[in-house]
Amino acid sequence: MNTLDQLKPGESGVIRAVGGRGALRRRLLEMGLTPGTCVMVQKMAPSGDPIEIHIRGYQLTLRKDDAAEIEILTGDAAQECTRCRRRRGGRTA
Repeated sequence: MNTLDQLKPGESGVIRAVGGRGALRRRLLEMGLTPGTCVMVQKMAPSGDPIEIHIRGYQLTLRKDDAAEIEILTGDAAQECTRCRRRRGGRTA
């Protein structure tokens, strides 16, 4: 199972599950990181921390440790994500 911190810039996927406990999990969900949502890694600091992602039409920066709590589906699920964005007239890359 991939986690968000394992994706490289330009790669995308669909959030499968959000881990963490208590305040961390609640904060991630409040920021829109919910199961079924498409996410794409935009860029990463040279050290790999933090990670900038594109989600729900906005940019969000996460610490690598927080991104490791988010399980991602890739492959066919990511293709479906791209098709949905294209259908809505959104940006695909």
